[in-house]
Amino acid sequence: MQRLEEKLTKENLWIYVLSILKERPAYPYEISELIEKRFGWKPARVTAYMVMRSLRSKGYVKVSVRRGEDTGKMRNYYEITESGVKLLEKGLQFLERTLESLKGEGKG
Repeated sequence: MQRLEEKLTKENLWIYVLSILKERPAYPYEISELIEKRFGWKPARVTAYMVMRSLRSKGYVKVSVRRGEDTGKMRNYYEITESGVKLLEKGLQFLERTLESLKGEGKG
């Protein structure tokens, strides 16, 4: 069971990140905190930054530098792009189809 949990969480962090960013732009540390609060697990800081960098290089998120509301410090805020929304939707559809098939509710 532990292996399944790791595969569906840590190894697919991108889908959690895009889900959070679909709601609003956020900076990396905040995204990790929101994932913990919403999904019940916290990604490693280095892993979260690596995933953000990968999503950015592929055009699924974009970055803007602005002053944080909490501390007033300049922060890199990540925002989902249109292609990121499409990727998230495809990922969620895949998970839904897989779950339906596992439950015996899928086609054929």
